[in-house]
Amino acid sequence: MAGRFLSLFKPLSRFMPEVSPPKRKVSFNEKIFWTLMALILYLVMSQVPLYGVGLGGGMELTALRVIFASNRGSLMELGIGPIVTAGLILQLLVGSGMIECDMSNPEDRALFTSASKVFSFIFVGFQASAYIIGGVYGALTFNTALIVFLQLLAAGLIVMMLDEMIQKGWGIGSGISLFIMAGVAQNILWDAFGLTPPVGDLKSYGFFIALAQTLGRGESLMSMVVRMNPETGEALPYPTIPGFIATIAIFFIVIYMEGVRVELPLAYAGHRGFRSKYPIKLLYVSNLPVIFASALFANVYLFSQIFRNIAGRSFWVDLLGRFDPETGQPIGGLVYYVTAPRGITQVAADPLRALGYASIMVVFCMIFSYTWLEVGNLSPSTVAKQLVDSGMLIPGYRRSSKPIEAILKRYIPVVAVLGGIIVGLIAAVADFVGVFGTGMGILLSIGILYQYYELLMRERVAELYPAFRKVFGG
Repeated sequence: MAGRFLSLFKPLSRFMPEVSPPKRKVSFNEKIFWTLMALILYLVMSQVPLYGVGLGGGMELTALRVIFASNRGSLMELGIGPIVTAGLILQLLVGSGMIECDMSNPEDRALFTSASKVFSFIFVGFQASAYIIGGVYGALTFNTALIVFLQLLAAGLIVMMLDEMIQKGWGIGSGISLFIMAGVAQNILWDAFGLTPPVGDLKSYGFFIALAQTLGRGESLMSMVVRMNPETGEALPYPTIPGFIATIAIFFIVIYMEGVRVELPLAYAGHRGFRSKYPIKLLYVSNLPVIFASALFANVYLFSQIFRNIAGRSFWVDLLGRFDPETGQPIGGLVYYVTAPRGITQVAADPLRALGYASIMVVFCMIFSYTWLEVGNLSPSTVAKQLVDSGMLIPGYRRSSKPIEAILKRYIPVVAVLGGIIVGLIAAVADFVGVFGTGMGILLSIGILYQYYELLMRERVAELYPAFRKVFGG
């Protein structure tokens, strides 16, 4: 049974709006329809400006906004950040044993889901307040601040409901993954085709537009290898030829990694001769460690801004983060080392920062990967029980979860840690070479696309052959 802490959220969850699961079989085409509706609503909200603020603004959290599907000054200002942060905290508390929760128990899982939902709503209110108090929108009157707060609260609740609608069977996949993919896609398109000429550069921001301008003027392609400010000679962190090549390379590397797996032979006890395989992928927990690491880094950035605006500069505040007064970019403190240097020039300017960022990213991805085994029902014992309950067994062994669990223990913990190291390194190195859409963004988008491909194929097969739905776990 779950501990007292999770039980406290049960009465609170009754006051939260809820999406009812479908009471009938939802067809494949209907799931596609509701998934597209959720995506369209997200895209519309990301372009609707907050009343009293307006779209655009500073460069706060620019790189991390890509991961959290947020857009500065819009209804999607917070994006999925509060949901991810709330889930991260609860998962760490459960994984560390500070909160009692048996994730294999349906009642405990229901309590955990209720607590996650209430926690997410609390964090929507907390982050909305933090943005206002922290001065992200400048000085606001009380009435304007209240209106902005209510808008962010309502938008956050809508995002939670959309995610719940998709996860409960009305759509395909999860709303969080869908919105991340949409946000990353927008950022990649802007890096590739952005028309706006940035300050200090005579070319457009987008790579292909700037490349066409370079060729049209008869300039050397070296100007697209490292883009410089023609007035100051300073290197600019804009899309370049190495970044374009790295984006393609990272794409194929991640696709290859997604396909690397160990396959455990299985037989179906109810049908003699029916053979199957259980794949243990190298990226066993997929891209979740990167999302959790991003949430942690974003909150470090957010708290440093809040403390700076409330308490002013001090030793402890500077230890958390120091910022350039003109650009607002981090120049010291912990924030400096959890913000990726973008491009080879920034890495060369401060190799220690690059090494620190890569080390922190890899360590936290390892921790979150291992923690997610228990929280995400991916541990050897849980998987073994699921396989036995589905009527599967290992040829040559008796039908019991013990032998399957013993074999899974040889592989799952190892690939979870190794997968965390790999995704952490890919995310860090991709940023160092300036990939389009940020390193974490391109890693997440490819992983999500791969997952959606598998989900769509599975849904399609289950639609045509309903007998396979039990095998797929549906």
